[in-house]
Amino acid sequence: MALNITNENYEALLADSKPLVIDFWAEWCGPCRMVAPIVEELAEEYADKVNIGKCDVDSCDDITAQYRVRNIPTIVFLKGGEVVDKHVGAISKADLKAKIDALL
Repeated sequence: MALNITNENYEALLADSKPLVIDFWAEWCGPCRMVAPIVEELAEEYADKVNIGKCDVDSCDDITAQYRVRNIPTIVFLKGGEVVDKHVGAISKADLKAKIDALL
């Protein structure tokens, strides 16, 4: 299951040695709902290698602003606390998996 990323737990996840993938989404976003099951599946598949989480833009203003998220879904890929990739818009499972594999 994908982690629920909040302003409160974000710093701890960022400090973890595992790469971090953040899916910025909102309940009212249609494309976000299309990406959600893919994110959940890959969170299970990569649970021991990568922290994969979802950040609701309506409740995580600080994090959303930090990564300059203007459109959703936006997926940010971090390694060692640094952004190494960013994807805006819907994405296929194969493409998302390839981006996650590139973090490893």
